[in-house]
Amino acid sequence: MYKACIFDLDGTLTDTLESLAYSVNETMKEMGMPQITTEQCREFVGNGAKVLIEKTLKASGDEKLTRFDEAYETYLRIFDKCCTYRVKPYPGIPEMLKEMKAQGLKLGVLSNKPDRQAVHVVEEIFGKNIFDHIQGQKDGVPRKPDPTAVLSIAAEFGSDPSETLYIGDSEVDGATGKAAGMDTVLVTWGFRSRYVLEAAEPYRIVDSTDEILMTIKEKG
Repeated sequence: MYKACIFDLDGTLTDTLESLAYSVNETMKEMGMPQITTEQCREFVGNGAKVLIEKTLKASGDEKLTRFDEAYETYLRIFDKCCTYRVKPYPGIPEMLKEMKAQGLKLGVLSNKPDRQAVHVVEEIFGKNIFDHIQGQKDGVPRKPDPTAVLSIAAEFGSDPSETLYIGDSEVDGATGKAAGMDTVLVTWGFRSRYVLEAAEPYRIVDSTDEILMTIKEKG
């Protein structure tokens, strides 16, 4: 029986692609560099802001990342103001979360997005009473797919890895859940193709929130 569900944020709970692409391209514009496409941004996200900026700079012609520090500082400043730009929950997510709460499950969010913006997005979109723990990338804490943070959240909930369901949308999330010893569900509505999800070999791949609730019911 599951006691807790821990979610990735971008591409899993919320469609944040426009906010990420907008913030990256405003950064590039301010620096006088070529912008990237939304599809490029989709490919670049998932491993945190630093990796996103590194990949964007390389795509924009700065192969040696000579302007990384400038770009990263600029991006953080812009993204802090724009992290909820056109962000919306995926269909069925709010209803699913309410059902999980009604079942007594502890709910957490673990994102590779910077912590301040992760908390802001979650509380802006879902309010402050749904999730029991919200965490983004913090200094000194290894980012996903390292399992340290997700295991720490589960421990805070009093939930063993075998009692915790981890839910994401990427190969990074698949590796995170596997490293933590948690059943991992990957969703098809996020930022990666089904081919990429299948290669991650998760516990289950789902096409709807109803399938996530069914996965929980089957375990119980």
